[in-house]
Amino acid sequence: QVQLVESGGGLVQPGGSLRLSCAASGFTFSNYAMNWYRQAPGKEREFCARISSTGNIANYVDSVQGRFTISRDNHKNTVFLQMNSLKPEDTAVYYCAASLRYTPTYWGQGTQVTVSS
Repeated sequence: QVQLVESGGGLVQPGGSLRLSCAASGFTFSNYAMNWYRQAPGKEREFCARISSTGNIANYVDSVQGRFTISRDNHKNTVFLQMNSLKPEDTAVYYCAASLRYTPTYWGQGTQVTVSS
């Protein structure tokens, strides 16, 4: 069956870095664009970053542009989110999602990221 398993979340101080990973299985990973979404406490889930199926195009929400980098390894069926210069407002559950175009088809269970001193 389809699985998306996120890892790499945790507690980090403001200004710190984390690298999230999402391991995919059960579908043809290289056919799908991959996305990271996040949901902060009391807020709706929001789009964070997207990378095309081949990895040559990446898009970001304005609030993370220049701080976060999405990448993928199609040989290992894994997508990454490198998060630098983290801020308290980045605190959220981060989800990876696979999409053929823009609407996600498959979702992971999420990993908690907490930015706090």
